Amino acid sequence: MGRVRLEAITWDRLGDLLAERLLDLKPADGSPWPRVAFDGAPAAHPGDLARRVGEALRVRGRSSLVVGTEGFLRPASVRLEYGHQDVESYYSGWYDTGALWREVFGPLEAGGDGRVLPDLWDPAADRATRSPYVRLPPGGVLLMHGSFLLRHWFPFDLSVHVRLSPGALRRRTPEAEHWTLPAFERYERETVPSETADVLVRADDPRHPAWGG
Repeated sequence: MGRVRLEAITWDRLGDLLAERLLDLKPADGSPWPRVAFDGAPAAHPGDLARRVGEALRVRGRSSLVVGTEGFLRPASVRLEYGHQDVESYYSGWYDTGALWREVFGPLEAGGDGRVLPDLWDPAADRATRSPYVRLPPGGVLLMHGSFLLRHWFPFDLSVHVRLSPGALRRRTPEAEHWTLPAFERYERETVPSETADVLVRADDPRHPAWGG
């Protein structure tokens, strides 16, 4: 995307504008299901924006499905193999990307059946969620939110990065989770999501976002 000029906006207006943009979004691979990323650290709450866009789509008569990558964490025995605060594991091994490809993206490929598993693993109970599959009708939009989404080559048709400056990220991340901050620094260096995403949302002040794209 490159650097863009950001403009002040409200969250409600941003949700409406993104929903309007998605109404005309056509996947390049011929799939009937547009796939959208809402990328950001947990402290940036990208899921809130995904759900806001989902509601804006609903009132416009368009189906959508919000999927959070936290529902596809690996079992604790796998993701915590090297300890509870291993930055490399957090960055590269906490999420079951294979399951996301198989259970979410695969069914939404051209020729797929649209039958998506919305979540797989409950990290609190550390067991399978046993959630039923959801069939997304043709034209329905996948709204996926989570961290590090833009480094996995997932087939997104539009990507939104909700950015916090390093200072805001530190302030808004609970102290017990400060050990994760080096992973987000690495993500910024290696993926540069603020420049590679199609839409950038700056959320340092949660009451007054700005956007561009």
